[in-house]
Amino acid sequence: MHACLDGNGIDGDGPLSSRVKEIGMARRLAAILAADVAGYSRLMSVDEVGTLAALKSCLREVVEPSIAGHDGRIVKLMGDGVLAEFASAVNAVECAADIQRGIRGRASPANPLQFRIGVNLGDIIAEGEDIFGGGVNIASRLEGLAEAGGICVSGMVYDQVGNKVGLAFDNLGEKRLKNISEPVRVYRVQVGSKPATAFETAVDLDFSVPDDPSIAVLPFTVMSADPEQEFFADGMAEDIITALSKISRLLVVARNSSFTYKGRAVDVKQVGREQGVGYVLEGSVRKGGNRVRVTAQLIDATSGRHLWAERYDRNLEDIFVVQDEIVREIVVALDVKLREGEQHRIWSSGTRNLEAWECVRLASDGVLGGSAEAQPRARELIERALELDPDYPTAWVMRGWLHFTEADVGGGLGDRSKFESAQAAAFDCGRRALELDPDCADAYGMLALTHLNAGEYDKAIEMSEKAVSLAPNSAENLGGVAQAVMTKSGHPERGIELVKRAMRLSPFYRPGFLRALGMAYRMAGRLEEAVACYRESLKRETGYLAAYVNLASALGELGREAEAREAARDVLRQEPGFSIGSYIDGLSYRNRADIERIAEGLRSAGLPE
Repeated sequence: MHACLDGNGIDGDGPLSSRVKEIGMARRLAAILAADVAGYSRLMSVDEVGTLAALKSCLREVVEPSIAGHDGRIVKLMGDGVLAEFASAVNAVECAADIQRGIRGRASPANPLQFRIGVNLGDIIAEGEDIFGGGVNIASRLEGLAEAGGICVSGMVYDQVGNKVGLAFDNLGEKRLKNISEPVRVYRVQVGSKPATAFETAVDLDFSVPDDPSIAVLPFTVMSADPEQEFFADGMAEDIITALSKISRLLVVARNSSFTYKGRAVDVKQVGREQGVGYVLEGSVRKGGNRVRVTAQLIDATSGRHLWAERYDRNLEDIFVVQDEIVREIVVALDVKLREGEQHRIWSSGTRNLEAWECVRLASDGVLGGSAEAQPRARELIERALELDPDYPTAWVMRGWLHFTEADVGGGLGDRSKFESAQAAAFDCGRRALELDPDCADAYGMLALTHLNAGEYDKAIEMSEKAVSLAPNSAENLGGVAQAVMTKSGHPERGIELVKRAMRLSPFYRPGFLRALGMAYRMAGRLEEAVACYRESLKRETGYLAAYVNLASALGELGREAEAREAARDVLRQEPGFSIGSYIDGLSYRNRADIERIAEGLRSAGLPE
């Protein structure tokens, strides 16, 4: 939103102070208001036209009139952000409160915008219409601390405002702000905010930048119109995310969140705010014949400063070495302390056969959640990968997932022989992957669900926890594998913990995570929170049968008969032949009482036996 001047001489009469005088800049004390839209990229990805229209309307009808009405001056409008200057801290705080009230009063499904606002009183440097300096920087950092719909102010502002405004303040204590040398006292303004919704209460996630290093790896730009090169570049970025996800002291945003920026010009600072990370990796790829050029830049998402940049001109077969070098540079630049065994795990697995790697990458969508029609082609690709490199652990895991899917379908259809054969094959694949790479987190994850399918709950828990320990930043292992195992094995509170961690790693999380969280709440007896999660998942992805079934069951158990029967009608619209008996026969819960609770809730909703 603004330029940062964090160098020597901002205060006092040092070299920068002299330079300011030479080039006609002016210093003054001012109250600075910094604001932006919470979750702007997510809103744009859902409804670009509607979000832009809502933003323009809010700026025109609420933000700009409020600033003018409190004798403020808009310094700049940048994307979803606003920077404004006031001569009075009282005016700035009252303006911030009016903006939040005005936007809240316009809230609707068609206008879901929420602003975060920071206000600081401090020394600024003015050049023409623009302003810079520490006073501006702190306002921007405070805005990042504010919750959606909230306001944070500095101690300097609080001391000036006192009881001059009809607002209450919560003392958040001293906070260390990025690139600010001294801690800053921070206060949250109570604007008379509405109570949190049931969904907000259920999810309750903190997307602020953590103290430990945190990073989002953006999709690499393809310097060509060749779609094959786009696939290659995406695979590179995904492999880097996978390697970084094995580092316990580094928060790594999942692919499905960082790749929402694909094909768009992005502001790195905005990425940092929306993903809740301190650093961003971006790069580009160009292939030509047997040569490849890769560029990579590691950027501080708060200041926009480049920490490290490199260009690699290599033979194509050296691409895996390039990936390893990029990961090493990130670890060094962020001063991440690797725990015992992590260095080996990061660089030990994988293949050096480019064609085998490409086969696995092409097959992955068909293997993991792909349609039945995509599975035969995925199987061909995995078999080809194993022909090319029989010692490729990931290819063995992918083959295991294909057998797991066969077992899941076979068991559901009552074909016991098919189920047992597919289960055995999945186990064999997982064991082979672990023989090749004893630290393969994905193999442990696949085996965890295979043991769960077999009713071997203690072994499933063991495999699940091993997967989490080896790849603590893998959102899919946390949100899908581990959560499902814990919830169904009688440890739903652990399931809640894991899926919330997965959602933090994936700020633009998919609806499946909401269903997983709802299931964990359901088994923990936290029915209201389960209902909130199921309803939100259906807003984002209508037509998902299991969500309607679980919603009907939870509402039925709560005794909310009318709502339960409405959900039951949705179930029967999706599957007219639905019956409680056939549904619960396919459930793999350790405790029979959990299955009975689900069935009783479905009966209360009026669904047929």
